Amino acid sequence: MRDFIVRALLCALRILMPRRRPGRHSAAHLTATAPATPVIPVSPWSRPWTSPSKAEAAEIFHRQALAEEARRAHRHLQRERRRAEAAYASMGVDYPYTYEGAPFTEFPMTA
Repeated sequence: MRDFIVRALLCALRILMPRRRPGRHSAAHLTATAPATPVIPVSPWSRPWTSPSKAEAAEIFHRQALAEEARRAHRHLQRERRRAEAAYASMGVDYPYTYEGAPFTEFPMTA
């Protein structure tokens, strides 16, 4: 029974596996397709490490500091707006928030 199973598996593998084309691994084929000079990739260790200069590093840090300051200011404005909305809501007044180009002129008051 084992032999039958093994033979059936081998037969299935032969059917499913593609056959090799003759001549693909011959010496004539390999020399015909090989480049005349071997291509050697450039090693990253063949040149010295390049890093940003002092001025470039200072500019990078300066841009990061400006971006962090802008994020901090934006968070401060959001916090201030939320606190104002909470204060108005505790008094029972809708916060009249609008912006330039808003599709409405006044905030609808609900009773």
